[in-house]
Amino acid sequence: MSLWIEWETETENAATDEMNAVLEKAVMTALQEENVTAPVEISLRVVEEEEIRSINAEFREIDSVTDVLSFPMLDYEEGEVPAERVQRALEEQETDPETGEVVLGDIVICLKRAMEQAEAYGHSLKREMAFLAVHSVLHLLGYDHMVKEEETVMFARQEAILEAAGLPR
Repeated sequence: MSLWIEWETETENAATDEMNAVLEKAVMTALQEENVTAPVEISLRVVEEEEIRSINAEFREIDSVTDVLSFPMLDYEEGEVPAERVQRALEEQETDPETGEVVLGDIVICLKRAMEQAEAYGHSLKREMAFLAVHSVLHLLGYDHMVKEEETVMFARQEAILEAAGLPR
């Protein structure tokens, strides 16, 4: 599995080895808990407010700052099991030609928004960053929360994954 983490922030001391390890653990645990065994590739960028606002405006036509954006590369059929879809992508060679890995997609996290939310929820920045990473990985795996039933399933998966990663509420 390849996880590319890129920090594009001005906040000093945010991009630490320890924070990168937390993000990697969150992503890896999400994949393990979702039974994804095929080799996958994910890009994760941590950015400033203006950058995420610009990306949000360009791709979602919403001109505002948000905490996290997810850009899945695979399409999922209704009810399709994520691990099975990823395995099918591998078998059908829907992969990065250089790495042979299935490209799940891109994650963009706004550091300042994550810091604000960590404070508002009374937990650490590490926990909030892990939460946002797990939330996005689930989006990359076809989960959504546009209707109540989907939201219930997705949010339960998030909490179970964070618990498994040792980052409960």
